[in-house]
Amino acid sequence: MTTVPPPAAELSADDARRIALRAQGFLGAPDRKAGVRGVLRHLGQVQLDTISVLARSHELIPYARLGAVGRRTVEDAYWTEAHAFEYWSHAACILPVEEWPHFAFRRRSYRDRPHWNHRLPDGAYQAVIGQLRAEGPQTATQLGGAKNKGEWWDWSESKIAVERALMYGEVVCTERRGWKRVYDLAERAVPDHLLHDDLDDAECVRRLVRQAGEALGVGTRADIADYHRLKGEQFDAAVEAAGLVPVTVAGWAKPAWADPAALAAEPRGRHRTTLLSPFDSLIWERARTERIFGFTHRLEAYVPKQKRVHGYFAMPLLAGGKLVGRVDPARDGRTLVARQVSVASPKAIAPMAVALREAAEWVGCDSVRIERAEDRSLAAALTAELG
Repeated sequence: MTTVPPPAAELSADDARRIALRAQGFLGAPDRKAGVRGVLRHLGQVQLDTISVLARSHELIPYARLGAVGRRTVEDAYWTEAHAFEYWSHAACILPVEEWPHFAFRRRSYRDRPHWNHRLPDGAYQAVIGQLRAEGPQTATQLGGAKNKGEWWDWSESKIAVERALMYGEVVCTERRGWKRVYDLAERAVPDHLLHDDLDDAECVRRLVRQAGEALGVGTRADIADYHRLKGEQFDAAVEAAGLVPVTVAGWAKPAWADPAALAAEPRGRHRTTLLSPFDSLIWERARTERIFGFTHRLEAYVPKQKRVHGYFAMPLLAGGKLVGRVDPARDGRTLVARQVSVASPKAIAPMAVALREAAEWVGCDSVRIERAEDRSLAAALTAELG
């Protein structure tokens, strides 16, 4: 681990929480002029996931910051005019196209090691590249089918080939169509001045450490490295050149670093009241969420139903800059159903009602029904608040 120089600032736990909220776009007036693209550029990535409850996570993330922006507007902002691409960052993520050069180190590393233990017959890789060159953007189905007849991981030769080309950077995912990746050649999809901007590994990592620090505001080594799934030693080698400054945060057991700009002005402004996707970068890392908000959250979609505590896709409630409840939502026709809801205190009932009404309107529902709450009094009070 890197040797940490003396801290540039001492922060209270409350300072760190508000810095993190501002950095993530939840404190202060949202930049509505920049819109969804501004959110993506500021965060540096938006995580994708197959689960869709109210909406898919990549839709929920700009909604949480901007409010009820149209869902078609969200998709168009990501995928039109060569604005973004999909690649492996924190996980499968939508990334601003300007970040293409900074993932060259990862593309090189993928080329230097085998993947998935899948073998390709001679010519299969070149055949997929040739088909894309001749026919334009294609899904895996159009390229010859995504799967053989086995289990989900039994990919077809064309699917293995195009995914390998994606990892290598010869192919780019330019959009999702019916949740299927649409592949195109990088030489067509990525602007030329970015495609050929070959940065060495050190410069790539330096940029990603800097960007993660800016997006988080303040974080530990693990927080910042995990944002783009960097290794700890990569962070150590890059943090000084990245310009992040060491700080101490009251109650944090480990050293921290901050974006200097985040320390230059006190974080003030209006707090957003909203429901959060579990894949939102404000809360996706459990240890950081517990450290900053004193709130333990776990995505239970992959937990057996009988062992779930808060529900399949429980969404934390952010209000007043704190996490004060959670709800497991669903849709029943034009009704948003709160399948299970809990709050930290009675003061959170009104914000929960606000968040539920706004979410319902956003997804085209005209009513909200409380199905189950942690006690009858909460269900009654929340129902009354919803009117």
